[in-house]
Amino acid sequence: MCKAIGQKYQILVAIGAISILTVKPAQANSTRIQDIIHHQSAALLAQESSVTVVPVTGVQVNPTAKGVEVILQTLQGEQLQVTNRNAGNNFIADIPNAQLRLPSGEAFTFRSEKPVTGITEITVANFDANTIRVTVTGAAGIPVVELFDSDEGLVFGFTPVVSSAQTPPSDQPSNQGDELIELIVTGQQDGYRIPEASTATRTDTPLRDIPGSIQVIPRQLLEDQNTIRIQDALQNVSGVNRQGNYGGTDAGGYTIRGFAQEGNFRNGLADNDFYSSVDTANIERIEVLKGPASVLFGQVEPGGIVNVVTKQPLSTPYYSADFSVGNYAFYRPSFDLSGPLTDDGSLLYRLNVAYQNAGSFRDFNFTERLFVAPVITWNISDRTSLTFDLEYQNNNYLFDRGLPAIGDRPAPVPISRLVGLPESIYDDSTFRAGYRFQHQFSDDWELRNAFSFVSGRSGGTYAIGGSELIDEQFSPISVGRDDFLREIYTLQTELVGRFNTGSILHQPLLGVELRRNVWNYTSFDVTEPLLLDIFNPNYDVAFPDIPDEETFSYTTRRDTLGIYLQDQITFADNLKLLIGGRFDAFHRRDDFGTPEEESLTSFSPRVGIVYQPIEPISLYASYTRSFQPDRFLGRSVTNTPFEPTIGRQYEIGIKADISEQLSATLAAFEITKTNVLTTDPINPDFSIQVGAQRSRGIELDISGEILPGWNIITSYAYINAITSEDNTIPVGNRLINVPEHAASLWTTYEIQSGDLQGLGFGLGLYYVGDRNADLENTAILPSYFRTDSAIYYKRENWKLAFNFQNIFNETYYETSQTRNIIYPGAPFTVIGSFSIEF
Repeated sequence: MCKAIGQKYQILVAIGAISILTVKPAQANSTRIQDIIHHQSAALLAQESSVTVVPVTGVQVNPTAKGVEVILQTLQGEQLQVTNRNAGNNFIADIPNAQLRLPSGEAFTFRSEKPVTGITEITVANFDANTIRVTVTGAAGIPVVELFDSDEGLVFGFTPVVSSAQTPPSDQPSNQGDELIELIVTGQQDGYRIPEASTATRTDTPLRDIPGSIQVIPRQLLEDQNTIRIQDALQNVSGVNRQGNYGGTDAGGYTIRGFAQEGNFRNGLADNDFYSSVDTANIERIEVLKGPASVLFGQVEPGGIVNVVTKQPLSTPYYSADFSVGNYAFYRPSFDLSGPLTDDGSLLYRLNVAYQNAGSFRDFNFTERLFVAPVITWNISDRTSLTFDLEYQNNNYLFDRGLPAIGDRPAPVPISRLVGLPESIYDDSTFRAGYRFQHQFSDDWELRNAFSFVSGRSGGTYAIGGSELIDEQFSPISVGRDDFLREIYTLQTELVGRFNTGSILHQPLLGVELRRNVWNYTSFDVTEPLLLDIFNPNYDVAFPDIPDEETFSYTTRRDTLGIYLQDQITFADNLKLLIGGRFDAFHRRDDFGTPEEESLTSFSPRVGIVYQPIEPISLYASYTRSFQPDRFLGRSVTNTPFEPTIGRQYEIGIKADISEQLSATLAAFEITKTNVLTTDPINPDFSIQVGAQRSRGIELDISGEILPGWNIITSYAYINAITSEDNTIPVGNRLINVPEHAASLWTTYEIQSGDLQGLGFGLGLYYVGDRNADLENTAILPSYFRTDSAIYYKRENWKLAFNFQNIFNETYYETSQTRNIIYPGAPFTVIGSFSIEF
C-alpha cells in the first residue's frame, strides 16, 4: 500500500512539473502584455540568436473585391519562407527568421477584428524570438489563401467562404504585378486551442468575447486519444462527469456543474437522448457551454449543454481510412471520403462509414455497430448554400446494469461479474435526417433555416439486475421484453445581422424554433423475478416465457414554440455586452392509459458583460436562467400540474490568451435549481414542488500549444453540489455522480525535425474524487487516479499509433444510476491504429 501511495505522489509531482511548464509561458508573456501597452520588448528581442532575422516594419490590411489582403511590409520579403496549417476555422502561417519591429526597433502585435464579412479576426504577432505567426479566422470555414511577393513585402490574399463547404473563386491582391508563390504545407497537427465557437451565441464569436465558460474539444484531440465514446472526450473538460451508462454501452448522459444532462445538441439542434450512443466518426468538434442555456436552446437542465459539430463536405478531394484493433477482441475500420461532385465545385459531398465489433472486460458483454453518415452541400451561389445530412447507426449489444452496492461501497465481487443473464440482448437504431439553408442578403445580414428529424428505437429481451439485494447476496433479475421509440422534430429559422448606432456595433440574432418530442414505450414483463447469487452466479437457468400481452405502456408528446432575441453590443474594442431572452410556449400530452394534457409558458433571460483591460485578458460576469418541464406529466394530490424546474446562475470569470496558441479560462459560479419534486409529507404517494438544489464551484481550463509540437489540455474543478431543500432527503446531501474535486491533464509532444521527425508521445492523468451513487448518499464511488498514454509515428500521409488506457490497471468505478446500478471502469486497455489519407 505504501508503494502505491508513493507511486501516486510521484505522479502528482509530475503533474506539478508539467503545470509549472504550462504556466511558464504566462510568466514570459507578462512582458508581452506590457509590450502591448507600452510598445516595449527589449527582453524578447534579446533572445535572438545569430540567425539573420528579417524585420517586418508594418502590417497593412486592405479589403479587396472578393475578400481581404494582408501585407507584411518588409524590404526583404524574398528571403522569407512560409509554413502553414489549419486548426478549426483558422489558417495559421509561421514565418521563421522574421520579427515584427517598428522602424525604431520596438516589437508590436497587430490585430484586426472582422475586417470584412466572413473573416472574424486577423492576428499577426511574434510567436517567439525568430518567428512571426499569422492567424486568420474564418466565420464559416477556413478562407482560401494565396501568397504573393511584392515590392511592398509579403502579401496574403484571403477569400472568405459562405460555408465550410464552399469553394469561392480565388482573389488577386491589389498589386496585380505581384508574383504568386507557393505555401509550404507542414503536415502539422491541428492544435488544441480553438479560438471561437458558435454554441454560446449561435454566431462565430471569439471565445474571449463571450461572457461565459465554453470549452471546445477539437477533432485533433479525438484522434490523439483515439476517442470512440463521447464521454471519454468530455473527461478533458472541467466540471463534466459521467452520469449513468445506459445498459453498459457508450450511451449515457453526464453531469455538468453538478446537474444531470440527458441528451445532446447536434449542429445547434436538439438531438436524441441518452438512450442512444453517439459515434465520433463524423464529429469535427464538441462544444460544451457551461450554465443555463435556455435563452437559445429552450428546455434544458441548468448545468449546461453539449453541442456536437459534425464534419462538412470539403471543396478538394479527400480520402482517409483507419483501422483500429485492441484487446477484448476489439476492431474498428472507418472511412472518411469527401470532395466535389461537379466540375465547378457547386455540389460537394462527404461520407463517413464505420464498423465496430468488440468484446469487453465484462462477462458475456459485446458490442457490434454499423455507422453511415452521408452529407451533400449545394453551393447555389456565392451567398447561398443548402446542406442535406443523413445518418444511420445500429448497435447490437448485451444489456448490462453493472454491479450493486453492499453497505456504502460497490459489492466486493470481480468487476467483470454480470449481474443478469447472457440472454439479455438489445438492439438500438438511430436515424437522423435534415437540412441547413443559409443565404446572405448582404455583407451584414444573413438568413438561416434548418430542419432536423431524429428517430431512435431500442429494445430487446432483458434479464437484468438493478433492484435492492436480498440478504446482501441475491439480486432480483427482472425478465421481459420491451420496445422504446423516441422521435424529435425541430424546425428553426434565424436572422443574423450587423449594424451601427453611432460608434456602437450591434450584432442582433432573431430566432423562431418549433420542436416536437415523442416517446412511446411498451414492455412485456415476467411477473416473478429470478434470483441470482452475485457471489456464485449460475447463468445456466431455464429462461422464463415472456408474455405476449403488454404489461405496461405509455406515450408522451411535447410541443414547444420558442422565440428568442439576442444582441451582441460592442461599445468599444474592449467593452462588450451580451443580452437576450427567449419566450417558450409548451404543451404536453401524456397517456399512461388515461390521456392528460397541460400547457405552460416560460421566459429565459441572459445578460453578460466582457471587459478587456489589456488585449490578452478578458474579465466577464453574467446572469442566465433555464427551465425544464418534468419529463412525465406529474400532478399533486389536488390534481394540479407541476411547474417546470427553474435554474438560475451567477458567474464571474477571467480568460487569458497566454500566447497566440495557448489560452485559459478561470470561472466561479453559483447555480440554484428550484421547483424540484419531493415527497408530499401528508400523502406520500404524491409529490409537491418545494425541493431545491444548489451548486457552487470554481473551474480552470487550459488548452493549446505550449511550444511547436507540444499540445496540452488540462482542467480542474471544485464543485459543491447539494440538496438545499427537501422533505425526505437530508439538506446538505451531495448530488449524484458529482465529485468535489476532479482534475485532468492530456499532453502530446511530436518531434519537429531530424531523423525522428513525426514521432510523438502522449500522457494522460485523470483524478476523480469520491462521488455519491444516489441522492440519499447511502453508497459512495471511491476516488480514483487513472493514467493513460500514447505513442505514434506519423509521416506525410500515414500514421501508426498505440493508445494505452489505465496503464497501472487501477480498479475504479466510472458512474452510477442508483446504488444498485454501478458501472466499473475498464482495466488496462490497448488500442493500435493505422490511418492513411490521400
